Amino acid sequence: MSATLGWIGLGRMGEAMVKKLLQAGHTVQVWNRTRSKAEPLAEYGATVVNSKLDLAGCDTVFTMVSTTDDLKEVLFGDGGVLTGATRPKTVIDSSSISQEGSAEIRARLEAMGVNYLCAPVSGNAKVAKAGKLLLVASGPKALYDANEPYLAAMSRKAMWVGEGELARVWKIAHNTMFGVIIQSLCEITVLAEKAGIPRHVFLESINDSVLGSMYTRYKTPVLTNLTFEQVTFTPKLLLKDMDLGLGAGKAHGVPMPSAAATRESIARMVGRGHDDVDFAILLQETAADAGLTIAPLNVPVGDGLSS
Repeated sequence: MSATLGWIGLGRMGEAMVKKLLQAGHTVQVWNRTRSKAEPLAEYGATVVNSKLDLAGCDTVFTMVSTTDDLKEVLFGDGGVLTGATRPKTVIDSSSISQEGSAEIRARLEAMGVNYLCAPVSGNAKVAKAGKLLLVASGPKALYDANEPYLAAMSRKAMWVGEGELARVWKIAHNTMFGVIIQSLCEITVLAEKAGIPRHVFLESINDSVLGSMYTRYKTPVLTNLTFEQVTFTPKLLLKDMDLGLGAGKAHGVPMPSAAATRESIARMVGRGHDDVDFAILLQETAADAGLTIAPLNVPVGDGLSS
């Protein structure tokens, strides 16, 4: 695998995923709107480029940005990677965007002769650093097979779920469940604490029960010690994903009452100005609604991600 890889978008997730590619021995060129976020990757072997167009000669360009409009901008906007005479052979996008937006981008790319693979992931930056992401892809099967070594380098498992934008549907469904679970987990944790069970003891018991998961385990430290400033995912981003989930439900005629109730809870949290904090601050909001004042327990707890 001697292909040159490019990467656009070095937020918390992107940085961790690029490091995994570099550690696997792949050659990666990186660009980020804020260059200072890209420069630390040079220590791991990445080449930091000055513009998106500098990545046009790469065989494959990965993108991981916040919204559909952001993706369109880095691909087709002013100085976008596809606006020059030279173009990459393949674009692989791991952003959380709508099925419709992804289909529009696919049509534009394929009209230019550029291959396109959707490749969203399950997990946050901590999960990515631990090498435990699940990566789910859709698009032409032959294209997936050709790029599977890169996807495998960034994840514990990579899966192909079908043609077209089916990976977007998977991601939307995944993140909708993501919201519903944190809503339920916060509710029952407040119930247990208000009744008298120490919060960390209750969370440990859930993690060791049939209901425990990687998700409940890696959220346990922040729920125990209220370290909401250690951001993995913001309430505003979660609200965006809940809206995508409800939109998909409407499009496919699927009632989603649990998701609808959770969406309103997250919207209220955003309306209260919780911006640059972790979405787990929902625990504090839920406790306040129950007349319970919670405090950090300062108890060392594991996140389940260590080998």
